[in-house]
Amino acid sequence: MTTPHTVPVAVVGAGPYGLSVAAHLKARGVPMRVLGVPMESWRTRMPAGMFLKSTPRASSISDPAGRYGLADFRAASGLPPVGDRYAVPLDEFVRYGEWFQRACVPEVERAAVLGVGRTPDGFRLELDTGEVFAAGAVVLAGGFPPYARVPAVLGPLVDAGLASHTADHADLAKFSGRRVAVVGAGQSALESATLLHEAGAEPVLVARTGELLFGDPPDSELPADRPWPVRLAKPGSPLGPGWSFTAFSRATGAFRHLPDATRARLVRTVLGPAGGWWLRERFEGRFPVLVGHELAAAERTGGAVGDRGRDGGGDRGGAGDGGVRLTLRGTTAVLETDHVLAATGYRVDVGRLGYLSPELRGMTARRNGGAPRLSASFESSVPGLYFTGMSAADTFGPLMRFVCGTGFAARRISRSVAASPAAGRR
Repeated sequence: MTTPHTVPVAVVGAGPYGLSVAAHLKARGVPMRVLGVPMESWRTRMPAGMFLKSTPRASSISDPAGRYGLADFRAASGLPPVGDRYAVPLDEFVRYGEWFQRACVPEVERAAVLGVGRTPDGFRLELDTGEVFAAGAVVLAGGFPPYARVPAVLGPLVDAGLASHTADHADLAKFSGRRVAVVGAGQSALESATLLHEAGAEPVLVARTGELLFGDPPDSELPADRPWPVRLAKPGSPLGPGWSFTAFSRATGAFRHLPDATRARLVRTVLGPAGGWWLRERFEGRFPVLVGHELAAAERTGGAVGDRGRDGGGDRGGAGDGGVRLTLRGTTAVLETDHVLAATGYRVDVGRLGYLSPELRGMTARRNGGAPRLSASFESSVPGLYFTGMSAADTFGPLMRFVCGTGFAARRISRSVAASPAAGRR
């Protein structure tokens, strides 16, 4: 079915960035359609029991009036106020996001976008409901799942169900009784290995780095409680204390003017591989850790390593038949395991967005391995096609990897869309 009219803008994705853009567009009176299941990736692509790495103050989705932050949700839910030493549980943040959606963007349509193509006047969108409609502008806020990166050496094991990415699992308890090699050194790797251990699995962490890092706990619950000399030396910011973090938070618009190689390095290294301060006690000394080891090869073997159950069940990327032999560069040359969990992060590449037509993918100028080149208003080289969230990190920096970046992105995108000719077509 094809709708007879064109909407000014379609927002694809109903996570924090999509919901924030929609709330800001709504405040500007721009008609739109918002497509996606609210907080779906957070609910189905992150393991139960995890915590946010950001503080409560830096974990609010932006709305124009500033009335629907995480603290407002806790107050409305009868929960007490919390400070920076409170680690926000994943399930609480999901409930908060759904509360934000009901309050600010109740018109979200729970439909998946199967295709986005170019038309002479804008864009053509195809939904899983069979509907096809036109939009003058499109904001892509689909989040991180398409960008999950798995080392090439593990590719054949993924196809066999013997390796997967952390984004493939919402419940790691399915690996109870199994030996799982977790590859990586960042928050995702350290927390996934910890959750596997706590679920009765037998994790082994494999990391190239020679030393695992953890953040320092906040020195106070509120920034105002910090002595002024400390605040002067390390001013507070949504990304953490320090002048560099303050620059990334307050001069986000200037980041795009840095050379390509510099931007790529900063996005990769600022707040790079490290675990949350609250995770250290649960992690250290609980299971084997192989630092200074790199994957050299991986092959399928005939039998299971774990002593107990074989049923993977449940999530994508479940256990296949047999086991895995990893060849490592390091003091341990060979590691036998039942499954390999790649906590190896994400790489933004427009070419991996299968719902974009080949024409649109080809028209979208890219930098640094596939990230879209964006204007100051988050618009790509295709007029009317906007990217936000992780897709915009190469242009605007590490702030776009966290919820605290929703305000900066939503204000700029909504202002640009409202001023465009597409917004005048009702």
